[in-house]
Amino acid sequence: MSVEAFDPGAPVLHVSPEAAEKVRQFIAEEDGPKLLRVFVTGGGCSGFQYGFAFEDKQEEDDSVFTQHGVTVVIDPMSYQYLAGATVTYQQSIAGSRFTITNPNASTTCGCGSSFSV
Repeated sequence: MSVEAFDPGAPVLHVSPEAAEKVRQFIAEEDGPKLLRVFVTGGGCSGFQYGFAFEDKQEEDDSVFTQHGVTVVIDPMSYQYLAGATVTYQQSIAGSRFTITNPNASTTCGCGSSFSV
């Protein structure tokens, strides 16, 4: 069995071009924070829930990468749950939102904002 070498510059999760465009729009509107923080917290109907925040600076122990012109930061605890996940942006008649497709999730809630491993 081969083990892939860790690439510190490789993205932890993937950001779709549509999600990146929406993040750039939000950042331009705010004219302040330049980083997108994606994180996992306890709670939600399935055990964990996803969160998004715009921030000015990264923490010393954050993983940082840039994709499609968006700089993303992830804290060490969230890293293990987000590795390999994809952030997308969906618009429908019911509204618009960011979603995460996560290969680490064994179950998700109906709205897709919480999961369990």
